[in-house]
Amino acid sequence: RRVALVTPRHTRTMLRLLVTCVCAVAAATASAPEDAPLNLWSGVTVGLKSDDASVEKGAGEQYQFQADVNKLMDIIINSLYSKKEIFLRELISNGSDALDKVRFMSLTDSAVLGEGDTSKLEMKLIADKEAKTLTLIDRGCGMSKEDLINHLGTVAQSGTSSFIEAFQQGADVNLIGQFGVGFYSVYLVADNVAVHSKSNEDDKQWVWESTADSTFSVYEDKGEELGRGTKIVLTLKEDCLEFLEEERLKGLIKRYSEFINFPIYLYTTKEEEEEVPIEEGDEDDEEGEDEE
Repeated sequence: RRVALVTPRHTRTMLRLLVTCVCAVAAATASAPEDAPLNLWSGVTVGLKSDDASVEKGAGEQYQFQADVNKLMDIIINSLYSKKEIFLRELISNGSDALDKVRFMSLTDSAVLGEGDTSKLEMKLIADKEAKTLTLIDRGCGMSKEDLINHLGTVAQSGTSSFIEAFQQGADVNLIGQFGVGFYSVYLVADNVAVHSKSNEDDKQWVWESTADSTFSVYEDKGEELGRGTKIVLTLKEDCLEFLEEERLKGLIKRYSEFINFPIYLYTTKEEEEEVPIEEGDEDDEEGEDEE
């Protein structure tokens, strides 16, 4: 059961909306001929401005998840006994499928591969301990805005309801990939997921983002250009930071890339100590300090 709370901030937002509507109606009434039928809402555009910075950030369109997707995500988030590492298996598998698709398309039209780094059929995995993010990039076919909306939230997929039915009959969450909805396993380890994607079928690059509530947003990506492909950025939960460790990731990549035909590069950061020789002038300075 969901409970809606009206805070002072929400109250201000609703008052602002009410004042906007009243002013618009007053203007429509004043300008209408006396004998004309009065349509209070003719030509009126009602806008809702929020004081919430997180809403401003999206600056895009908000969508509701399809009902079965909501159920699926609830199952995943509340699964206490699943192997959380399966999320990486599913992301690698999806990336491989996208690369296979663009390679197949290139057999009849080599131009789809593009040039430079864009033409490289590969995957990259980047662990950032400071930001607590894990990023997977593939140079596959990518997704258009419509693809992101349809494939990741609003259009019912047969696999979604099939998985829910199987789970209710005792199936394990770890089998999610068999139903074609493995992407959502990312919420086993992540609080926030951002999918940046560029398709050859769309002139613009887009971002799909959700925090695993009942909504997601889609907006134009003004950041780093992908050329073609998809970049998935996971902001990890505090109890899942093990998936930023180099050795842990190496082991998982080795395990889950056994049947993958594309290279996967792991990027990590290391701290190394290096001895720096002391110059003569520095030694004299240190001796002087010791004498004092």
